[in-house]
Amino acid sequence: MEPPANPGDGPPVELELTVENVESALCQLYFDPDMERKNMAQKWLTQAQGSAQAWQFCWALLGPDKLPEVQFFGASTLHTKISRHWSDLPTDQHEGLRAQLLSHILRFSSGPKMVLTRLCVALASMALNLIPQAWPQPVADMVRAFQPQKPDSEGGAGAEASQDPHAHCLALLELLTVLPEEFQSGRLVQARRAQLREALAGEWAVVCPMLRQLLQSQDSSNQVKDKVLRCLSSWVGLDVPLGESHELVQDCFAALSNPELFDTAVETIVTAISQPDCQRYIDALVNLMPLVLGLHDQLKTAAQDGDMETSHGICRIAVAMGETHSRVLLEQVDHWQEYLALVNMILYCTGIPGHYPVSETTSSLTLTFWYTLQDDILSFEEEKQAVYLQVYRPVYFQLVDVLLHKSHYPSQEEYTSWSTDDKEQFRIYRVDISDTLMYVYEMLGAELLSNLYDRLGRQLMDPQQSAVWQDTEALLFGFQSIAETIDVNYSDVIPGLIGLIPRINISNVMLADTVMYTIGSLAEWLADHPVMLGGILPMVLQGLVKAELSVSSVSTLKRICRECRHDLAPYAQDILTVSQDVLLKEIHKSSQCMWLMQALGFLLSGLPVDEILGRLHSLITPHVQRLDTLAQHELNPTNKQSIVHILGMMSSLFTTLDINVQADSSEGAASPRLTPSQTTQNPVSSGPSSITQNPHKNCMPWNTGTVVENKIMCGVFDKSVRTLLHDFGPMVAQLSEMLGQIYSAFPQASALDLARQMVHIFAGDEHHISDIRGLIEVLTSATLTIFQQGPRDHPDIAESFMHLHAQILKRKPDMYLSDQLDIKALFYCGILSLKFPETPTVKAASLFFTELLPRCKDMPSLGEVLQGDGKLLTETILQAVGGGSPRSLTEYFSEVLLSLNRHCPALLSQWLRETLQTPGFPSAQVSTEQKHTFSQQLLREQTNKRRVKEIVKEFSLLCRGLQGSGYSDY
Repeated sequence: MEPPANPGDGPPVELELTVENVESALCQLYFDPDMERKNMAQKWLTQAQGSAQAWQFCWALLGPDKLPEVQFFGASTLHTKISRHWSDLPTDQHEGLRAQLLSHILRFSSGPKMVLTRLCVALASMALNLIPQAWPQPVADMVRAFQPQKPDSEGGAGAEASQDPHAHCLALLELLTVLPEEFQSGRLVQARRAQLREALAGEWAVVCPMLRQLLQSQDSSNQVKDKVLRCLSSWVGLDVPLGESHELVQDCFAALSNPELFDTAVETIVTAISQPDCQRYIDALVNLMPLVLGLHDQLKTAAQDGDMETSHGICRIAVAMGETHSRVLLEQVDHWQEYLALVNMILYCTGIPGHYPVSETTSSLTLTFWYTLQDDILSFEEEKQAVYLQVYRPVYFQLVDVLLHKSHYPSQEEYTSWSTDDKEQFRIYRVDISDTLMYVYEMLGAELLSNLYDRLGRQLMDPQQSAVWQDTEALLFGFQSIAETIDVNYSDVIPGLIGLIPRINISNVMLADTVMYTIGSLAEWLADHPVMLGGILPMVLQGLVKAELSVSSVSTLKRICRECRHDLAPYAQDILTVSQDVLLKEIHKSSQCMWLMQALGFLLSGLPVDEILGRLHSLITPHVQRLDTLAQHELNPTNKQSIVHILGMMSSLFTTLDINVQADSSEGAASPRLTPSQTTQNPVSSGPSSITQNPHKNCMPWNTGTVVENKIMCGVFDKSVRTLLHDFGPMVAQLSEMLGQIYSAFPQASALDLARQMVHIFAGDEHHISDIRGLIEVLTSATLTIFQQGPRDHPDIAESFMHLHAQILKRKPDMYLSDQLDIKALFYCGILSLKFPETPTVKAASLFFTELLPRCKDMPSLGEVLQGDGKLLTETILQAVGGGSPRSLTEYFSEVLLSLNRHCPALLSQWLRETLQTPGFPSAQVSTEQKHTFSQQLLREQTNKRRVKEIVKEFSLLCRGLQGSGYSDY
């Protein structure tokens, strides 16, 4: 299609609706490089389709001399008019429209395909408007219209129909295919949908024999047979009974031997037998079973030849049959051997040769089947269940062997050659296998663990065994999969397993990784059997010094330190020594260093109090010294990264370090709490204090730092404050000064959150109130600047700012007496925050107002602001409730309205009256009477929070036109 000579000469929006102008607009839409002009053309064409003239000009656009794109627009316009403006067409024109559509479908049967399809969709839409009263047998009429006829015969299209029977056959199949699809996508009320479904299901009696005839005919081309298969898939979506179509479905199996039809045949068969309704037609399912089983040889040949597409498709059919109908087929006791054969066929698919996903993609399709079969077996009553277990437990033991084999890594050389995407897919595949093994344990129980243990013991203890590392890794992987989620504390094989693990050579990285994860999965068992720690911890520390085992070894040590903290005192020095060594040598990446510090926090928390301080001092001193050195040098990217890393490690340590931790519950006594004199010298505070002792020196990096770096900095102090509580007092002044500098340089939510913690803990302390007040004034001033510039891109800052001021009003409201706080501006910030679409921000703003409103009576400055801006607050809430905000936020707005009604009911009554009298506010959907009712209901409730929520919710639904629509429950 050539572009017009001057694509910019398209029609403006006000041009007359003529064929020429439509064509010009289409050229502009397709070829004009100016997006604004394209959009203008698109808008005009949409208006054109909705116009009354479209019923006429669409036929001219379908002329044989028109470009395909123009013809396509004409056909699309027809569909738009029929589907959306059907009532505009007089009844006496229906017959003529139908004849014209059939005639054009015949004319376009040889293409272009996109035009033919849209015409077919248009006729399908017309049929759905007329069925069943005005067009009782549409399919029969369509079939008749496409039969080869003499030119003078009835129907009017015979001359054209005799030209290309093959093309007309394909056109008819296209029409029959889109008819159910148009029904499925149409916007229909439930009663009409049920009526149409029943009428179309009645037409299946005409469609089905024709499809069978075409599929069986030697004269049908592959193109026709492919279309027949797609047509069947489309009609299956109408829930046509399998009892009426199973012979046609059987015919589809013959197409599986044709490579050109294989993919479509698979889709059709899977769609047909996956319909839940099929379970009502047991005989049909039983008759299909031999055909599915008959594919086993083709499956094996494909697997041996590495034909992944064929094996994949046959597996889908077997799984669809076995998974959708497992319970029904299990209950057919006369055919139990056939279903067992199907289960074994699926087991073959699970264990299909090759490494997933590089040389096979089939095995992963089967995993959900094993869940379904197990659930169905275990759902039978006990006596019946025992019979099925006798048959299928051996299959599930075979399944375990197959899954462990499939989880094998390839050789190191081959694995290295895999792409990153293949490695990730294989990792996810192993996770799926792990989940399946865990699930299978429910059926096989302790015998499964014994089986795995015996095999592992033979591999590691018998010198005659020549097992490759993959065999050992797979067995440990199986143990780990089960122990990760199942309580194995009672298992008698775990002590033996713990004894075997140190015998494993962890020179292979992938095996070593699994060894680490397996130990980690047994951390809770080790907590109950601490005597076994001595044999297993050296192996974990051996892994800790290897960078390639970073994730697995660090996460395992963390789990052990968390679960076994009260039994690690004898090993604490070894753990701390190795950990400090790997941290100083920078063996691990930053995130693993954070995990390791969390592990050490757990470890130290379990030690006697008098030991914590000394060991903690030894642990953090080198890092604090490094931090001091870095802070004295001129800032550069390397220094900044190192500072962030060290602060992050300290933050992680404080997350898990609890200096007031309870002693082991078996001892029944708590460790003594540190006294104030002890905490004054507490090394926990030496990290933060070393940063704050000279804020002018140490703040220098943060005034030019990034938001992420400052966030980590705030995180360190936030965790310190939460851990030390009032013991953090000596650092409040320095931290307040530093925090103000950080926030002024780079405003961020984390600084506001830290300030909120400080207000919560220290605002009531006369020693610190002036520092806290100064900090709040600096933070508020900087945040007001953000609100003045437009806060929409900072919902997190708005949220944290609202939470901070809600905390101030709750904990120390007399801060609002300060001349340095612009209360009017704060009130307006709250109103702006209510307009955010983010739930947390609206929730925080609502909390701010529910804390502020009760104090307006006692604080004249607040009362004045409420008098002046309360109407704006009310108007904002009503606008949000009326449709300006997501409906899920309504409950927060109702809380503010309740608070207004509780603390200033007369003012609220006045504001409601003044705002709601505006026509169309807050929505054109509500009448004056409904608004009055809402006001009266709301003003009557000053205590019942639940009732206010109901009133506001109901009004919101009215405003949105949703009351009684069925959406009101969502």
